[in-house]
Formats: sequence, C-alpha cells, structure tokens
Amino acid sequence: MSTSHPSTAPAPDDGRAPVRASAERLKAFTDAVVAIAMTVLVLPLMESVTDLGGEGGGVAEWFDRHGGQLMSFTLSFVLIAMFWLTNHRVFARLERTTPALLWLSVAWMFTIVWLPVPTAMLGSMEEDDAQKAVYVGSLIVTSLVSLAIRWYLLRHPGLHGESPVRLRRGILADAISVVLFSLALLISITVPVIGYWAMFLLVLVSPLHALVSRLFERGERGGRGAPEGAGTARPDADGE
Repeated sequence: MSTSHPSTAPAPDDGRAPVRASAERLKAFTDAVVAIAMTVLVLPLMESVTDLGGEGGGVAEWFDRHGGQLMSFTLSFVLIAMFWLTNHRVFARLERTTPALLWLSVAWMFTIVWLPVPTAMLGSMEEDDAQKAVYVGSLIVTSLVSLAIRWYLLRHPGLHGESPVRLRRGILADAISVVLFSLALLISITVPVIGYWAMFLLVLVSPLHALVSRLFERGERGGRGAPEGAGTARPDADGE
C-alpha cells in the first residue's frame, strides 16, 4: 500500500524574499578595504622622502620638516586599527547578511577609506578650525556608523551568534567614543594650544565604559529590589 507524502521541494524564488547571504565575503572584503586604507596613509610620507632626497636633503632634515606629517600618519594608523579591531569583534560571529547590513558596512568602509584624506591635510596644511572639524568629524561619523551596525545586529539576532549583552556593551562604548571625540573637537578648537593632543581623551573610553556599566547594573538591581536577606556588602556575581 503506497502512502503519498507532501512535496518537500522548496518554493520557487519570486525575487521578493529577503537576501541572507554568507557573511564570509563581507568580512574578507572589509579586511581588504581596511588594509588598503592603512597602506594609503603612508604614501604622502613616501613622496616627501623622494622629494627631499631629490633636493639633496638628509634623514635629520626630513624628520624636522615632516614631523607633523609623521605624527598624523601614526595617529590615523592607530585609529583605523582600533576601528578595525572593533569591527572584527562585531563580525566574528556574523553568519548571514542582509541588504541593510551590507549598506551599513559599505558606509563604514567609506568613512575608513576617506580618513587618509583629512590625514594628508594634517600633514601638509596649516592647522585651523576647519581642518580639525574635518578630521575629528570623520572619526565621529565612523563611530556613529559602528554604533548603527551594532544596533542593527541587536535588532536582528537571527543573523549572528553574538550575545545581546555584548552588543549593548559595544553600543555603549561607541556612544562614549562619539562623546569623547566631540569633546576633543571642542577642546582643540576652543583651546588651540592643546590642538590634536585633545585626542588623548580617547584613553578614557574603557574606564568610562566600566563606570557607566556599573551604574546601569546598580540601577537595575535597585529597580528590581535586593533579594531578602542579602547584605549591602555582598559582591556582584562577576566579582566587581
């Protein structure tokens, strides 16, 4: 006696279903774009070496003439590396992509590829408020796009295996970075003698992140109420 089974063949694609492609190509493409951007940063330095060598200048003279350019290269190289490390951690457990996530990633890569331009401005133009606004403003936009990517992944857990807690912590870190970049821009403009040294405010990201996280955790525990019989001196579960 034969038994009929319903067909298990997939429905034909009518072109309206959301696209969820593999994330590996996006990760590889992003890594390549960042590597190229970091390499492009050094090109103005290479040109300055060639130009000065043609004039008969020496090594000491090159460092004297192009110290600011070297500093801007180092600063941007470190910042791009930090942005890439953050992006790498965010995408480590990414399994699928969507068109929206792809465009957010393209926007993030655009900000990275653009950064060598304001970096070259730092090394070859007179320092003024417009230059600071372009350079630090570019870093603010990169942080905002990074925040948007994390927020999108938080709202779409089916695309990845990352925990919501880690994504929320990352969103907080990006928000703090935006605030510190904005404060650094304000200080560099209002106190010209400090200038780009205000960028060292970024070292406060980790301690501020830890502080704000603890305040949120205490607020949540206070809102729920302490368990009956629990002492006020009882340490948290994570030992903090």
